Amino acid sequence: MDASLAPELTPLSADAQPDLSIVVPLYNEVESLPKLIEAIAAAVVDLPHSYEIVCVDDGSQDGSAELLGELARSRTDLRGVLLRRNYGQTAAMAAGFQHARGRIIITMDGDLQNDPADIPELLAKLEEGYDLVSGWRKKRQDAALTRLLPSRIANALIGQVTGVHIHDYGCSLKAYRAEIVQDLNLYGELHRFLPALAFIEGARVAEIPVRHHARRYGHSKYGLSRTFRVLMDLVTVFFFKKFLTRPMHVFGFFGILCTLLGSALGLYLSILKLGFGQSIGDRPLLILAVLLFLTGVQLFSFGLLAELLMRTYHESQKRPIYRVRDVVGPAARS
Repeated sequence: MDASLAPELTPLSADAQPDLSIVVPLYNEVESLPKLIEAIAAAVVDLPHSYEIVCVDDGSQDGSAELLGELARSRTDLRGVLLRRNYGQTAAMAAGFQHARGRIIITMDGDLQNDPADIPELLAKLEEGYDLVSGWRKKRQDAALTRLLPSRIANALIGQVTGVHIHDYGCSLKAYRAEIVQDLNLYGELHRFLPALAFIEGARVAEIPVRHHARRYGHSKYGLSRTFRVLMDLVTVFFFKKFLTRPMHVFGFFGILCTLLGSALGLYLSILKLGFGQSIGDRPLLILAVLLFLTGVQLFSFGLLAELLMRTYHESQKRPIYRVRDVVGPAARS
C-alpha cells in the first residue's frame, strides 16, 4: 500500500490529518444533498483510511446552504464551506481544495450522477503510482445532442491541444494527490482542464471507467453557451503548456517575423521610389508595410513585458520553474 495512504483510525479527530478528502461543489442541490452525503459515507467508511467530506455551496438559492449547515453540525465527517455568492464551479472547486486537509483528494459532482462507490477503484489506481486518476463516464446518461456531442468534440480537441489524451475531461469524479492540487491555480473554466494542468506540473495521469447515473433531481446547470468559454480557456492552457516560462518565444518570434516582413516591403517600396521614380503613396502595400513593422515592434515589446511579468510572478511567490518528484540516495536519507 502507498505510504501516503497509511491506515488511520476512523472516525477522525478534529486536529488529525485525514487520508481522504472528498470535495463536492454544490449549487441548488437541496434534494440530492442528504442522499449524496450518505452515499459517500457508505462508500468510504469501510476503507482503511480516515476521511472527511468537504461540501462547497456555491451561492445556492434553494436552501442547500442552510441544509448543508445543519448536516455539518450534526456529523463529524462533514465540513461545509459556504461561498458568499455564485462564483462558478471552478471557484467552488478551488475553495474545496483550499479547505481540504487530506493527503488524497477526491472530487465529484453533487447531483448524484457520479457514483461514490467508484472511489475505491480510483484509490486503487492511484496506488499504482499515478498522481491523478480521472473518471471516464463510458456509458454517460445525458442528452445526446446538447451534452454528449459537444463533450466528445471538446474532449478530442483538448486532447490534441494539451497532449493529454483521456476520454472524458468533463467528469468531475477524480482522485488527486494533495501535492499536485497545491500547485494548481484555478480560474475561469479551468476545472475542466485539471488533468492537463496537472500534467504540465509533471503529474502522472491515468483514467478508469466509472458509473454514471441519470439526473434524479433538478436540472443541469450547463448548456451550449459554456462551450465558448471552454474554447477560450483552452487557448490559455495551450499557452501555459508551451510558453509559461518563456513567453518571449511566441511574442518575440511573431514580432521579429512581422518586423522583417514590414522592413522587406519598406525596402522594396523605397527601391521603387528612389531607384525607379515610381509613386508609392497610394499603394496599399505601403500601408501593409507600416502595419507589419509597427505590429512587430508591439509584439516584441509584449514579449519583453511578459518575460518581466513571469519573472516577477515566479520570484514574488517563490514558485520554482520545476517540480521534484523524489530525491534518492544516501544523502537524501541522512
